[in-house]
Amino acid sequence: MIPGARLIILGRQGAGKGTQCVRLSRHFVVPHISTGDMLRAAVREGTPLGQAAKEVMDSGGLVGDETMVGIVSERLSSDDARTRGYILDGFPRTVGQAEALDLVTGERPLDAVIDLDVPRSLVLERLSARRVCRDCGTNYVASGNERQPWICEVCGGDVMYRADDTPDAINNRLDLYEQQTSPLINYYQATGRLTVVDGVASPDEVFARLTTAVEASRRK
Repeated sequence: MIPGARLIILGRQGAGKGTQCVRLSRHFVVPHISTGDMLRAAVREGTPLGQAAKEVMDSGGLVGDETMVGIVSERLSSDDARTRGYILDGFPRTVGQAEALDLVTGERPLDAVIDLDVPRSLVLERLSARRVCRDCGTNYVASGNERQPWICEVCGGDVMYRADDTPDAINNRLDLYEQQTSPLINYYQATGRLTVVDGVASPDEVFARLTTAVEASRRK
């Protein structure tokens, strides 16, 4: 793949999007830019942004467009994103954010927008079993047979239930996705930039589908 690819991966939270984005970033040697990770880091560090975002995130809401566009614009101006490209994970979430992103990337437009499609029922099942390392953010899936306390294999931190993974918060996020983020599908379809990838398969099979979709988009 030619260096400098600029990608967006869309999909419901819990579709396995984050893990696949990490794999894609390593495969194509481009930075993985996760707005969720950036916001959670800001919350942990107690920055003004983190303090403002914490209440919204804990209730399952979405941080405002103006704030998110500012965060992403600043990150895309970094040397690695400008020269090598990037994978955007968690942004844009609304048509307004997508329109702002098109302005930001005007001189270096997107190469591909991929929708990782997983049914809502399966997403709910996956998120109910999700656990995360409090220190490094590594995600795990609970089977019910884990030793307690559950220690992260990556950094030795405590693996715990995410504060924003309560059933009410999960359903609220999914409702917001349907209301605000789903229109992105039409937005990117209208400009011929969208590719839908079936996310119901083993992680390796889904990864193969994603790399094929990315490479096909780059050849257009």
